Amino acid sequence: MSTPSDISLLTEKLRAFRDERDWAQFHDAKNLALALSIEAAELNELFLWKNSDDDIASIDREKLSDELADVLTFALLLADKLKLDPKTIIENKILKNEAKYPAELVKGSAKKYNEY
Repeated sequence: MSTPSDISLLTEKLRAFRDERDWAQFHDAKNLALALSIEAAELNELFLWKNSDDDIASIDREKLSDELADVLTFALLLADKLKLDPKTIIENKILKNEAKYPAELVKGSAKKYNEY
């Protein structure tokens, strides 16, 4: 018998938190995707007008952690809603990216897969 992963345990905690508040009614796929996008924008806002590593280091770590947690929370809830296993979909995407971006061709380059 396998033990639950950290990701599945986090998803269970998020589901319990949501259900205790009767918020599942608001968590359809569209609204979760929108919430994810909005939280990502709030994360991006912390980096706005930062031009150097020193500027970025000055970002309040608690705000940064909170916004990133919100992004991850909605991503996990969306995956759960759509019955997608985060570990599986990430591993599959890594395999696709390995084929799309062979290390020997793209190492050290930020070019898109169709530009090298």
